[in-house]
Order: sequence, then C-alpha cells, then structure tokens
Amino acid sequence: MTRQAWIGRTSAGALLVTLLATALGACAGARATAPASPPKPPMPGSDRDAHGCIPSAGYAWCARTQRCERPWELAREHGLENRAEAFDAFCSVQVPGDRRSEPPAQQ
Repeated sequence: MTRQAWIGRTSAGALLVTLLATALGACAGARATAPASPPKPPMPGSDRDAHGCIPSAGYAWCARTQRCERPWELAREHGLENRAEAFDAFCSVQVPGDRRSEPPAQQ
C-alpha cells in the first residue's frame, strides 16, 4: 500500500469514527434528558369563584343569603324543590327590606 493510499484511508476512517461518535453522543444526550412530567391536577377544593365559593365541593353563591350555599341543603332548609331552577330563583330574588340581598351602596 502506498503512503498516499494509507493516508486517504486513515482520513476516511477518522472521519467515519468522528461522525459515529457525534451521532452516538447526540443520541445519548437525548436519552439523558428526563421526559417532561404531565401537569399536576389541581388540589381538591382549590377552585374558588369570584365570591370564594368552592364549586367542586358543591357550593354556589346565593345573593339572597350572601353566602356560599349547597343547593340541596338550601332546598331542604327552605322547603324548595331540589332543582337548579329553584335555587336560581330563590337566590336571585331580592326580598323587600332584606338588606342582605341588596347590592352594596355606591359611594
């Protein structure tokens, strides 16, 4: 083998080894990175509406009582039908003289 042919083979071999090492290094680096974990679900009871009521626990705002109420409990306490329509009708009605259901006074 001539010296020139040997140098050509050595250069090609070195190039091949370098390319293989680079490709393997890139693959190894990709495996070393941990996969992104899925987002954690919210803690139970951590959801709050504008009034501070916790919908996931069954609470909804009642303007008449000025409290977070569970519709089925309110229905039992006030003799209402246990239906969303009855809850909405009861909680949206302002009773004359009932200051709890009036909007706050403008200053």
